[in-house]
Amino acid sequence: MTQTTKKPSVLFVCSKNGGKSQLAAGLMNELAKGTVTVHSAGTKPGTSLNPQSVDSLAELGIDITGEHPKPVTDEVLDAVDVVIVLGNEAKVEAPVGKRLEVWDTDEPSERGIEGMERMRLVRDDVKARVRNLYAELTGNEAIPAAEGLSYVP
Repeated sequence: MTQTTKKPSVLFVCSKNGGKSQLAAGLMNELAKGTVTVHSAGTKPGTSLNPQSVDSLAELGIDITGEHPKPVTDEVLDAVDVVIVLGNEAKVEAPVGKRLEVWDTDEPSERGIEGMERMRLVRDDVKARVRNLYAELTGNEAIPAAEGLSYVP
């Protein structure tokens, strides 16, 4: 008796799709290694990625330089299992019955922390949440990947 299981899918959303949603997507792609379909989008997409987001992922061996800000579309909203909104700036109406979560992510700038130090703290907060989401979506604990992604349960 064969059982087919649909690959879980997630959409990460922030306002500009240049920072936090791209961080989350990059981290999930690296962690899931193709076992989760990952999308990222913005409610008001910017014109480029946040260079510090790109650099903070590069520190972990994750390259997202080929990415670009994209708008949230009905097609993607309908296709995914889970919609994750990062921060409280972006507002998304998920289809009826669709799981929608808002991650109130750490914002170090509220404590006067800026630059790469801020971005690393944001990245690490998002990384822990992505790890938990991955485990929930797949029923698997995170498999340690690159050095910077050695997730500890």
